[in-house]
Amino acid sequence: MTDAKSSKARGKQAVAKVRSSATKAVEATSDTARDLARKTAEGIEANPVGLLAGGIALGVLLGAFVPRSAQEAKLLAPVGKRISDTTRGAVDAAKDTAKAELDVLGLTRSAARDQVGKLLGGVVRTLATAGAAAIVAAKAPPTAETKSTAASGDEAVAKPKPSAKKAKTQA
Repeated sequence: MTDAKSSKARGKQAVAKVRSSATKAVEATSDTARDLARKTAEGIEANPVGLLAGGIALGVLLGAFVPRSAQEAKLLAPVGKRISDTTRGAVDAAKDTAKAELDVLGLTRSAARDQVGKLLGGVVRTLATAGAAAIVAAKAPPTAETKSTAASGDEAVAKPKPSAKKAKTQA
């Protein structure tokens, strides 16, 4: 019976040893989990946008790799249609509001077309007037001053010579 008692004692010791090891492992794991949770909370507080971006990226990856079932397609089709219709309605409302605001300001297509027409008409009239003036100037006979300026090679505008009275007062 001593063998039975010693076997029983060894079994109790082994159980106690395993229990002790398990307790230490649980405590160590618990401490590690607490530290990890604290560090994670600090990281989230420091950069909440990073957490959001990471969550979105993870969701996209999971969504890309998990195949869509027929049931999901059937359930999600109305949601997608509703989102699409809502978005289309918002875009149409924004477009209508913008058109109304432009109309209030008088900025319609026809008004813009009229303004561009007036601008181009003014440019054409200016060019025609400038061209006609250039033709008249080219056909006009040269004056004495323009002859002397042309002969000297001076292309600057000829200045009138001082009159005799001014010459006497300056001297």
